[in-house]
This record gives sequence, C-alpha cells and structure tokens, in this order.
Amino acid sequence: MQKYKPWFSAVVMMSILMACGDTRQQAAQNKNSDSTGQASATAKPAIRQKITPSLWVDKDAKAVVDYYLSIFKQGKMKAYHQYKNPPEAKAFGGQDNFETAVMEIGDMEFNILAAGPYFKFNESVSFVINCKDQAEVDYYWNALTTNGGQEGSCGWLKDKYGLSWQVVPVEYYDLINNDDPQVREKAMRNTLKQKKLILSELK
Repeated sequence: MQKYKPWFSAVVMMSILMACGDTRQQAAQNKNSDSTGQASATAKPAIRQKITPSLWVDKDAKAVVDYYLSIFKQGKMKAYHQYKNPPEAKAFGGQDNFETAVMEIGDMEFNILAAGPYFKFNESVSFVINCKDQAEVDYYWNALTTNGGQEGSCGWLKDKYGLSWQVVPVEYYDLINNDDPQVREKAMRNTLKQKKLILSELK
C-alpha cells in the first residue's frame, strides 16, 4: 500500500489554498463589475464545477498545460502559481518549491500539481473522449500517442505523461447497447481485437 509522506499534506494544503485564492479573486472581480464593466452590487461569483480532477505531475506545470492545449484546441490556462514549500515539507524530502495550474479542456477544469516524482498515473483512473466520428477518433488517438504516448487496447491509450484516455466514437455506445444481440456481440467481439476503435469494423 502506498504510504504518504508527511510533507504530502503540506503540498496538498497549499494546492487547495491556491484553488480557494483563485475563487476569491474571481468572486471579487464579479462583485466589482457586471458584464458592461460597471459596478454591480448584485453580481455573484461564477460557480465552478462541483468536482475538479487534480493531476499530479513531476515538474513544469506550464509545460503540462501547453501540451494538453496543443491537443485540445479550444482549451485555455486559467491560473498558474509558484510556491515555496514550508520547512516541514523540506524536512521530509520534499522539493524546495512546487507549481500549480488550472486548465480548461473540453469544457472541464483540471488542476495540475507539479510537485515531484512521488506519484504516478495508472490505468485505474482514465478519461473518456467522446468523439463525433472516426476522423475525430483518429485525431485524438494520433495526437495523444505520439511524442512518448503508448497505444493500449479497446480504445485505451496513455499520453506521454502516463495518463490514460479512452477515445470513443459516440456511435459505439449505440452498437454495444443495441437491441439486436448480433449487433451487440459483433461490436464487443471486435472491440477486443482493436487498439484504436474503428467503427467500420465494429458494425
């Protein structure tokens, strides 16, 4: 079982404070101005998503964000911060400093915590990319498996940071949940033979 070092709590606490700070800043901006830039007493802070995935990487939060924004073209970096670790973290082998970032890709926010090589991604957590057609499947599959990525099976892959994704054409769900058992069985049987999902071979 993975044992958490005492400094881990300090790093996590700092990342939580970072997120809270961004929220307070956004709330202040919304309170002081409305959509026209004029002062408004009734403006409310924007509500963030209820649950935000947090991705722990070794280093260089900006480079991580740049990598994902090069793939998810409509994304953006919403925040970036550098912190010095408290003495408690350094005493237990933590790094001198760490970075955090918030990025938005696919209309979803992700926290990035760059705090050392202490935890690695594995297949127990993955993210699904729902694609409108085969061309979009091909795009994300190629983009995420190049430059150090790795192909898996049944539509799964790992990107260059080791994060797992499943790239799925939305029509695939209609096939594996079809009322016709022959359609379902063919789709499931051929899924097991594929790496990248290819619709024409699943139908």
